[in-house]
Amino acid sequence: MAKKKEQILVIVESPAKSKTIKKILGSSYDIEASYGHIRDFPPKVLGFDVQNDFTPSFEVIPEKKAVVKKLSDLAKKSDKVYLASDPDREGEAIAWHVNEVINVPAEKVYRIEFNEITPKAVTYAVEHPRQIDMSRVKAQQTRQILDRLVGYKISPVLWEKMRNYHLSAGRVQSVALKMICEREDEIKAFTPVEYWTISADLLKDKSKFTAELSKYKNSKADIQNEKEANEIVEYLKAKDRVYTVSKISTRNTQRKPSAPFITSTLQREASNKLGYGVSKTMQIAQKLYEGIDIGTDGPVGLITYMRTDSVRVSDDAQAAAKEFITEKYGDNYYPKTPNNYVKKSKNVQDAHEAIRPSYIDRTPESIKQYLTNEQYQLYKLIWSKFVASQMENATVKNTTVDIEAGECLFKAGVSKITFEGYLKVYNDDDEKEETSKIPDLKEGDNLKLKEILPKQHFTSPPPRFTEASLVKALEEHGIGRPSTYAPIISKIQQKNYVEKIEKALAPTSLGMTLCKQLVEHFKDIMNYEFTARMETKLDEIAEDKLKWNEVLKEFYTPFIDTVSSAKQNMQRVNIESDTICPNCGSKMVVRTSRFGTQFLGCSKYPECKTMLPLNKDGTVAPPPAETDEKCEKCGSPMIQKTGPYGPYLECTSESCKHRKRIIKSTGVKCPKCGKGEIVFKKSKYGKIFFGCSNYPDCDFVSWNEPVNEKCPECGNILVKKITKKEKKLVCSNKKCTFSKEMEEE
Repeated sequence: MAKKKEQILVIVESPAKSKTIKKILGSSYDIEASYGHIRDFPPKVLGFDVQNDFTPSFEVIPEKKAVVKKLSDLAKKSDKVYLASDPDREGEAIAWHVNEVINVPAEKVYRIEFNEITPKAVTYAVEHPRQIDMSRVKAQQTRQILDRLVGYKISPVLWEKMRNYHLSAGRVQSVALKMICEREDEIKAFTPVEYWTISADLLKDKSKFTAELSKYKNSKADIQNEKEANEIVEYLKAKDRVYTVSKISTRNTQRKPSAPFITSTLQREASNKLGYGVSKTMQIAQKLYEGIDIGTDGPVGLITYMRTDSVRVSDDAQAAAKEFITEKYGDNYYPKTPNNYVKKSKNVQDAHEAIRPSYIDRTPESIKQYLTNEQYQLYKLIWSKFVASQMENATVKNTTVDIEAGECLFKAGVSKITFEGYLKVYNDDDEKEETSKIPDLKEGDNLKLKEILPKQHFTSPPPRFTEASLVKALEEHGIGRPSTYAPIISKIQQKNYVEKIEKALAPTSLGMTLCKQLVEHFKDIMNYEFTARMETKLDEIAEDKLKWNEVLKEFYTPFIDTVSSAKQNMQRVNIESDTICPNCGSKMVVRTSRFGTQFLGCSKYPECKTMLPLNKDGTVAPPPAETDEKCEKCGSPMIQKTGPYGPYLECTSESCKHRKRIIKSTGVKCPKCGKGEIVFKKSKYGKIFFGCSNYPDCDFVSWNEPVNEKCPECGNILVKKITKKEKKLVCSNKKCTFSKEMEEE
């Protein structure tokens, strides 16, 4: 009798990843997704028992109860369960939470992990399962508890002292805010310093080139004002001044490729070269990792795991790179020994490889048709960077010419690439070979002066952080981890502590005020070294070198003392805005109503009682506007106002004050009931959809916006289908295949 084939359940985080893995493992494997985290601390309480060694209590997230039931039912029917969440601490914690709720014998459950979703990596993982690494789980839980402690203990102090119920403190986000505020203070305190440079346009026969003044009277040309510059210019313009080539030197240098991407360098490079924000970069990279449908090949994972701080590359990947480079570019483009990289910055975990393409032979151009433009651009960046990292150095010939003019020394230089090496594929600095040329010169040649060009400059203040440079600063200080950079930067912007001004991060008045209070009263939490040391301790917990609850005990007592001190000593402060009172010209300050909504009030209150409403994002709402609407209750005129949840209509009668939401209509009659209109609606997750204005009497809904046009084939209404690649009108009847190009609006 044939042995029954085992049925195995593989639980991943993402449905997109499940499709790619299903293709690799085949029909005897059921692939299901947990859709990220399934359990969390209970809301509105700490969620752990401080008196009982910080023992945490978790509960299933309400929206995930159906997911948990499905996973539990499938697990009970399966012979084995493989937990295949992401290969990092957070993924390990998710695997543990899933294991805790599926209620199956421990001997049936295994943990597997892979750094790339390829047949080789996934098959190897299945053949080498392991138990859940509780040290990594405890490290993740310790991070959660620390963050919860800081948020739940400091935030109420801020609410009371700063009269703002929207404020919150985060263990790492507050330090990121401090960096931005300190940079803003530097910029404000900066005093520009004047300096001058002098260049000379010189001629050899009819060939012109430019040289820069390097020395004057045997000292560096440090010209501090116009008077000094003019003296040198007059000296150089003297009729008897001779410009002579005194020295020509050449040297060959090697330009080495840099390491393949890690999370932080990918985020920086995608920002600099593609203009992508940190969150956008990670969202695109996540899709490339989980799998893209590549025509007849189906879903394919195109890159390795994108949350990493290791520059290490596997032997297999190096061997594949060598074969590809020598075949495509030639043997001389591959180094004599493979390029290996070591990252020297703080707290490198080296848990898995650098970010690289899963299949080096899938060139960006070969799969371009299957990718969105953003996916293509990011994949091309990752692919090119990895290939270049494995290639031979570039060789550059540098020529420097010294030109003497009395007591002045000028220098001119040019670089020429004599062997492209890795630059054939990727240029880290986006530098192009210099187009300016120096004519054929010999030592002793006399040159003709065409023009002296003095130029005034002023020193510049340090630039504001961009998302990319903030990630670099956090990494250099050893603060945060690859998985935390994007959430940190998103959070401080969402909370209106920081705003983007021409792609740079600038603190708002709210952010500056908050930072000042945190720095004054919570010195350790806002200290870079303290935060970095905590990251090291979390690493040591993951490596089973420290006990997680001992780390928490060491943190807890002094932290609680600091919170108590802040409650007693922090003075009440007003959060000044940049808005000026329209009635008296004083500064407006942010206040919070007894209902928890924010508004601007005049700082001269009670002498001036001017108030301005605020939008949910902290911007000033527009003033009330007259409308043609009449109140349906009393017939009085209605005005349009804006509250924290958007615009609404309010009756002008003091005895009525009836309010109603403003509903935006598409102008399309409901095809189901024929009475209502199709209006814009918003789901609880913030996604726009379209429904009948007669709801709940009519339950028509559509995710796509309907238009006043019927399908010529079946008579149903047409809806807009807009993607990055196309804009079409399609039939709302899913069984009908009619579509046509959409006219530009």
